[in-house]
Amino acid sequence: MASQQQDYYATLGVGRNATDEEIRKAYRKLARKYHPDLNPGDKAAEEKFKKLQEAYEVLSDPKKKQMYDQFGFYSDSAFPGGAPGGSAGAEQPWNMGFGGFDFSEFMSGAQRGASEGTGFGGFRDLFSQFFKSGAHEERRQPEKGSDLEYALDIDFWQSIRGTQVRLTINRQEVCSTCRGTGSVGTGSVVCPECKGTGNVTQLAGAMRFSLTCPRCGGSGRLRNACPDCHGDGRVMTRDTVEVRIPPGVRTGTRLRVPGKGNAGTLGAPAGDLYITVRVEPHPFFEREGDDIHIRVPITVWEAALGAKVEVPTVDGRALLKIPPGTKNGQKFRLREKGVYNSRTERRGDQIVEVAVEAPPANDERTREILRELARLHPEDPRADLWSKV
Repeated sequence: MASQQQDYYATLGVGRNATDEEIRKAYRKLARKYHPDLNPGDKAAEEKFKKLQEAYEVLSDPKKKQMYDQFGFYSDSAFPGGAPGGSAGAEQPWNMGFGGFDFSEFMSGAQRGASEGTGFGGFRDLFSQFFKSGAHEERRQPEKGSDLEYALDIDFWQSIRGTQVRLTINRQEVCSTCRGTGSVGTGSVVCPECKGTGNVTQLAGAMRFSLTCPRCGGSGRLRNACPDCHGDGRVMTRDTVEVRIPPGVRTGTRLRVPGKGNAGTLGAPAGDLYITVRVEPHPFFEREGDDIHIRVPITVWEAALGAKVEVPTVDGRALLKIPPGTKNGQKFRLREKGVYNSRTERRGDQIVEVAVEAPPANDERTREILRELARLHPEDPRADLWSKV
């Protein structure tokens, strides 16, 4: 008879209303911590591991758990098969319950590898995998579909004004033949996990291990599996997705389309589609944040006398006032003529840099006027440069 003093739920650190999944996760976590192979010579850890095994053996079995919940103890004679963990009174070896794999054969080597930086974490990952694929095959659990990534190129004006695009993507959808269950009740197909071999390869650092396939239990085939999806419950298809690109997006903007990733398994939700935007450059508009920068040429007399000139903006033409004596490279700001920001609900500005251009002196009349201008203004514009050298 198992100990009547032990509280199995307290041993596993779960409440009495814990689900089977919560009990299994708690056992795996604690068993990894107190397994004798990971705690050599630690009698306390060994005793703790015995109690964990006893508690899990009862709480993982529906009939044993029902008796324990009802009477507060479990009697070996109540069910055939003897004491928890095997025959009554038998000493269970510590390497059992993990697919028959003896961790002690390479434990010392793994410990040496940890001290030498060879990746003891790989052993722990493998240890975890054996918990997942023990002597009996677990029921396949629903799994959320994976996300998809898509790179989208748009032009400058589409990024400023927003647009609607239609994308054709390859994604997994729920199989219409089996309605996502993976089973149709007849026939069998090659297991997609092990490709019919019955075994899968597990890497642990530099070591490679061949394990029984957890999907088919080593048979290499899935019975009653759907022939269209090979038991996966999903099939690859080409799908057309309508996507709205909001105004103001820039290169690197990432948009999310919920539920348009790969379909989940066994009724689990689908993943999402993530679209990364790349904006093509414009010939003369340049974007910096929410501001638009542009370089506009003006004449010498417009710079000297002042003028009103038309400049292009993302909204069309706008009138810019050039004050008298404007210098080459001077910048002017047009308020709220930049890009709309949907988060702040405000627009940036347009920054106009003027470039003063000299007229071509192709005729004698022009050259004479320029000489007269030079005589009227004999000052050296570079005088300040020499005084500071």
